[in-house]
Amino acid sequence: IKKESGDLFGQERGGTFEGIIKGLYQTFGKKELYQTIEDKVSHLFYLVIKDHPFSDGNKRIASFLFVYFLDKCKYLFRQTGERKINDNALTALALLIAESNPKEKDVMVALIAQLIK
Repeated sequence: IKKESGDLFGQERGGTFEGIIKGLYQTFGKKELYQTIEDKVSHLFYLVIKDHPFSDGNKRIASFLFVYFLDKCKYLFRQTGERKINDNALTALALLIAESNPKEKDVMVALIAQLIK
């Protein structure tokens, strides 16, 4: 992908990505702020798109991480074997988030979480 996308693809900017990952596992009073898989992956997807932790490719990287995270948590597929979110829906969701007003973060994160339940 990097060869096709250019030299800037995937280059992290100033530790922002690390901050996003650490934030997913942040605790308050010994309790995780994002307790469910849906909460964690929804915030990961949203924040990689909106916070632009990479010089280029944020939507593509967010989409990959979303699928990877769900797969590693054994949460990518429904009991029927169907993926919880298909490629077209994931692409549309990434574009929706990219164009959304940051004030709508909670709505966007809730939408993502609802789609994968």
